[in-house]
Amino acid sequence: MESNRMEKQYNLYAKLAAILILIVGSYLVLRPFLTASLFAAVICVTTWPLYQRMLRKMKNRHNTAALVMTSTLSLLFILPLSLVAYNLADSVTNYYNEILLAIEQGPIEPPAWLKNVPIVGESVDNYWRLLSTSQKDIDALMNRLLVPAKNFLLAAGILLGQGVMEMSLAAFVSFFLYRDGAALVRFLNLTLDRVVGVHAENILGIVNNTIHSIMYSLLGTALAQGVVATIGFAIAGVPAALLLGTATAAVSLIPIGPPLVWGAASAWLFYHGDTGWGIFMLIWGFFLISSVDNVVKPLLISRGSNLPFILILFGVMGGLTVFGFVGVFIGPTLLAIGYSLLKEWAAHIKES
Repeated sequence: MESNRMEKQYNLYAKLAAILILIVGSYLVLRPFLTASLFAAVICVTTWPLYQRMLRKMKNRHNTAALVMTSTLSLLFILPLSLVAYNLADSVTNYYNEILLAIEQGPIEPPAWLKNVPIVGESVDNYWRLLSTSQKDIDALMNRLLVPAKNFLLAAGILLGQGVMEMSLAAFVSFFLYRDGAALVRFLNLTLDRVVGVHAENILGIVNNTIHSIMYSLLGTALAQGVVATIGFAIAGVPAALLLGTATAAVSLIPIGPPLVWGAASAWLFYHGDTGWGIFMLIWGFFLISSVDNVVKPLLISRGSNLPFILILFGVMGGLTVFGFVGVFIGPTLLAIGYSLLKEWAAHIKES
């Protein structure tokens, strides 16, 4: 009797150990693809109604519809980000080398328009002239400002490049999620039915609504800021206005992103003597481009759910740290899903 009980316990422990090893092994194998798979799942859930419409137009040819959706998303997101990442890395190196060459050729006189800048123009002009008389001070300023700025911008370019790679892999995964999505949803329904019972359908509904709310808010804000920025760049006569607008949309997911773009455009205008347009770009960037984030994002989020803005901010920054560039989508989505499910669970406990 005792030996049978010991044998059953041994078999149970052996099965648990085998399951644990299987789970850990599967995680280690899939870990390199986890970020791309999560991002692909978020994209597919967000665009699923479009896929269903495409599937009907393609007369239920799943492979063709999935291929069209994947190709369209690649053209809309991956290609623009690739151009931004390539141009950012190339431009940073070129501008940095030009500044070094100009400094080596001798003292650089401040531009004539600098004195005319309101409030700070004369002070900056005087400091510039004083600084240009000392090569030692110029070298110290280079080490304090230009070198860290170059490293920061190059790191941003590398981050965007990694994001492009993750998105490319996510596009590949999304093809299979689109094609086999209906079967996957049925599997999830059966699994959740066994785990949580009658609330399975409600949980999937919460997850679906939360993902839509977060993604629409992030993408809607990025699109709005990109459009407003492009208009401003075009009015001010900044070269490559469309490319800079795309860059603004790409970095708008990061809180300090847009000012880096429109601030650099303003500096370019001031440097070329367009003082009026430089001031215009500063005003346009501060009051229009950056203000879009404070108006559009809360409006879009409030349409889907009552999510705290601080939760989205933490999700963006934490997701960026953990998952890289695509983490700006994954991070807030995961936190928002957890928040919504906790609210639902708390409400259920209260009712019972």
